[in-house]
Amino acid sequence: MHAHLSFHNLPALPHDVVAGTLERALGDRAQQPEAAGVLVGSALNDDEREFVEHWCVQVGTRAVSGSPRLGLAGLCLGHTARRFGRLGDEAVALACSLAARAEVDASDVDGRALDGLDDVRSFPHLW
Repeated sequence: MHAHLSFHNLPALPHDVVAGTLERALGDRAQQPEAAGVLVGSALNDDEREFVEHWCVQVGTRAVSGSPRLGLAGLCLGHTARRFGRLGDEAVALACSLAARAEVDASDVDGRALDGLDDVRSFPHLW
């Protein structure tokens, strides 16, 4: 018997909900599943690039080594770059840093950061 996986397009939530959820998650590892959905929903559907980028950078710089949030932050930076065609310098540097860490030690940052950097690299003007 095969399990059927289904994809649900996560919505962008109001900014106060996103900020509150991510702040709580950065202080409490148990908030992981909710935080992941909030960040992905924002990266895929929020119309304010600066807000999404800010929270990707917050998560990517404040999560502890080995946290799945690090790879997720890198992936979401890639989604953001793909959607908007640009990222700020700090976000590009973080995407590169997270991917480099993932290449060295997947127990530090998971491979989603590499996928995110692939998306960022799709926009040559970011380099």
